Amino acid sequence: MTITSAPVSAPPRTTTLFRAAGAALIVAFRGEDLPEVLHWGADPGAVDEAALAALDAASARQVTASALDEAWPLTVLPTERDGWQGRPGIAGTVDGAPLLPGWRVESVESDDRGFALRACADGLVLESALRFDAAGILRVDHRVENAGDAVVHLAALDATLPVPARASELLDLAGRWTRERSPQRRPVAMGSHARDSRRGRTGHDAPTLTVVGTPGFDDRTGEAWAVHLAWSGDAVYRTDRLAEGRNVLGAGELLRTGEIVLSAGEAFAAPTAWFAWSDRGLDGISSRFHRSLRARPGHPRTPRPVVLNTWEAVYFDHELEPLIALADAAAEVGVERFVLDDGWFLARRSDGAGLGDWAVDPAVWPEGLHALVDHVRARGMGFGLWVEPEMVNPDSDLARSHPEWVLAPSDRATRTWRHQHVLDVARPEVAEWLLATLGALLDEYPIEYLKWDHNRDLLEAVHAGRAGVDAQTRAVYALLDELRRRHPHVEIESCSSGGARVDLGILERTDRVWASDTNDPLERTRIQRWTELLLPPELIGSHVGPTQAHTTDRVTDLRFRIATTLFASAGIETDITRFTADERAQLAEWIAEYKRLRSLMHTGELLHDAVADEGAALTGVVSEDRAHALYRLTREATGEWAVPPALRLPGLDPSRTYRVEVVRALTTGHLLDMRPVPWVAEGSVTLPGSLLSTVGVRTPLLAPASALVLEATAVA
Repeated sequence: MTITSAPVSAPPRTTTLFRAAGAALIVAFRGEDLPEVLHWGADPGAVDEAALAALDAASARQVTASALDEAWPLTVLPTERDGWQGRPGIAGTVDGAPLLPGWRVESVESDDRGFALRACADGLVLESALRFDAAGILRVDHRVENAGDAVVHLAALDATLPVPARASELLDLAGRWTRERSPQRRPVAMGSHARDSRRGRTGHDAPTLTVVGTPGFDDRTGEAWAVHLAWSGDAVYRTDRLAEGRNVLGAGELLRTGEIVLSAGEAFAAPTAWFAWSDRGLDGISSRFHRSLRARPGHPRTPRPVVLNTWEAVYFDHELEPLIALADAAAEVGVERFVLDDGWFLARRSDGAGLGDWAVDPAVWPEGLHALVDHVRARGMGFGLWVEPEMVNPDSDLARSHPEWVLAPSDRATRTWRHQHVLDVARPEVAEWLLATLGALLDEYPIEYLKWDHNRDLLEAVHAGRAGVDAQTRAVYALLDELRRRHPHVEIESCSSGGARVDLGILERTDRVWASDTNDPLERTRIQRWTELLLPPELIGSHVGPTQAHTTDRVTDLRFRIATTLFASAGIETDITRFTADERAQLAEWIAEYKRLRSLMHTGELLHDAVADEGAALTGVVSEDRAHALYRLTREATGEWAVPPALRLPGLDPSRTYRVEVVRALTTGHLLDMRPVPWVAEGSVTLPGSLLSTVGVRTPLLAPASALVLEATAVA
């Protein structure tokens, strides 16, 4: 969180504008007092110091009836001491007394994009940083150190920013297993409102982001402000809309009672909160997050390999010959990575036993995994393996030999979930054992990829006599970091009974997330759309599943299942040895097209737009130079139109001309029109980008659970 610049010798009294990528932050620094954010949102352009000083004066608060007798500031860490009566930015106790620090700013460092400060109060040291990255994401960090002798119990350390009163509508996400990231909207209500997540992991029902915006903000229009907490444990997302002050949007780690206790010299760093502003609706929010993530030095680069995962092909039924046949079929259609899922280790014939015993089961694999791994690699594919290191079955050698390693109260057993408990990774001996055990596998086999699963919530998570979610989460991060340091060639996917650990904390040390355990394409289309609000397609795993989805029993067409994987890190999760020759040909054709187009999809700007025909949705991606674009129109339900309205193609350069073609390999074969749309039958149409984005083109009548994929290429 340190910002490199020359430190200011004395705390300044000035109003400063910070900016990046069209977003701005205006901050009033007031000497030894904590600064106040006057504005976060649109860049006002060229303004001088005199204008900023005048703005500060014009923003001064009045004193109203039945209120404090003096005007008070909304600081970067608001508390009752300031006059703030919403949810406090910091809370806790000092030797049992309420924590109400009177901060004195000692130093400020700044550059064009933000600032970092150091403040002290009553034996505490606060380090805070607010700084834009090149994409216009404003990252907020707070760290508190106990520099005194008293014991500090910390109850909250939230990141907050003010938002204008016109941000009166709220969007966040909810869900459950196989229905993750379901959107919900409501007005921003008066009062302080907190959305708590107490799952011990991010959760299937995680808010993921909280977005507030102008009424009716949608995919492409409206002003919006959003926050995401880069954290994989308990969290709180909050809004405050009080009659006495400005609206506040924020997020922070949810701290259980007694969880964070700071003795002399100890410190607590809150998870980073990522804030994004947009004047282009939700796609503008996504664009900032995607550009920020893609700028990371370790961001997974295209081409992202096509994966075949064995779970829905064989489940726990592991036999060498069928898996060899599956690998052969995968190689023939163009798969680039073969992942052996659950069932390869000791006594693992169901989900009731074996977790924790990470040794290849000689009863199933008498010569180890070498024969399968060697065959997979001989067919030109990389090899991956499923693991669930943070968990243990009671029916396992590990649980029997180390019952004390379970994350639980010391005086009783806890409830199982999917027949498993959680290992206390914060115990150093547990972390070292996991590093050694996983390291032995990675040393013995040429594994390039781990599917790292986490199949339960944390309940009664007690470590060393205290609430243990924070310690567990940080220990898992440290475990992943050290494993990657020792094995830098290994990619890791974050899976958590599907999409229950999708956040930017886990993605600092993993390369892909499994968005959901459902491969039903209708469900997946919706889940992926809202996962895309935070993540670019290359980080979202999506696989072609079986004809009949095992989570919904719904039967869908192969081409629709193929189209659903398009804007993602694509793969297959079904037994393709049972596919007909025609179905395998369709898979091969899809994979060839995916390989041709993935550079566009994994580097371009993702787009969504409202479709006038009810029951349909549009997803697109446009290259940075606006020369190439791809669009997928999916139909989830029947619409009101027998002749669908023209479809607009957003994001194109209005000054260029484009040839628009149907990508047959990715489009449903059967359409409902008695006679086809003429240009579709002819194969292409050429039009200016100005007409394609404002007027649009006629599209076929699609049946529910079908898709149309269009490719636009600039020709002039």
